[in-house]
Amino acid sequence: MGEGGYKIRNQAAIHFITFAVVAWVDVFTRKDYRDIVLESIRFCQLEKGMLLHSWCIMSNHLHLIISAKNEDLSDVLRDFKKFTSKQIISAIEANKQESRREWMLRIFKEAGEKNSRNSEYQFWRQDNQPMELYSAAFIFQKMNYIHNNAVEAGIVEKAEDYLYSSARDYKLTKKCGLPDVVFL
Repeated sequence: MGEGGYKIRNQAAIHFITFAVVAWVDVFTRKDYRDIVLESIRFCQLEKGMLLHSWCIMSNHLHLIISAKNEDLSDVLRDFKKFTSKQIISAIEANKQESRREWMLRIFKEAGEKNSRNSEYQFWRQDNQPMELYSAAFIFQKMNYIHNNAVEAGIVEKAEDYLYSSARDYKLTKKCGLPDVVFL
């Protein structure tokens, strides 16, 4: 996670992370692609020890507040990004009904070539900018930012009404979202 000078130094700490799609392409306007992200989060929770504290999926990025049981957050995030990239690209390639298919694949291919990656395509931007959440105030600030993302974008009036966020979990103080949330 050392892209752009940012690095996870304390693997055991809680971090705020943003993953943005290359060229800010609005991939997650489609439920199928959002579901791949959610399934991947669930897998990382069950199999890799990811602790998800807060989350939100927007049209072209996602925000997470996460930590790792095994103090290997960089490894968990690397695997998450690699897996979701491959799965979403494959889903786009296979989706003959996707009106933006050729356009999106061209953008992801050009990004992969530009960054001379080993893979043919690059889906995620490389600048995650992980931030260690070192205080209760900083955690609260980032959690509010995450939960109000859909409100600020004009998608919903109340944060807890947005389905692709943990805001409703916190508003109702019970687990009701799609992936399990570990409350802070």
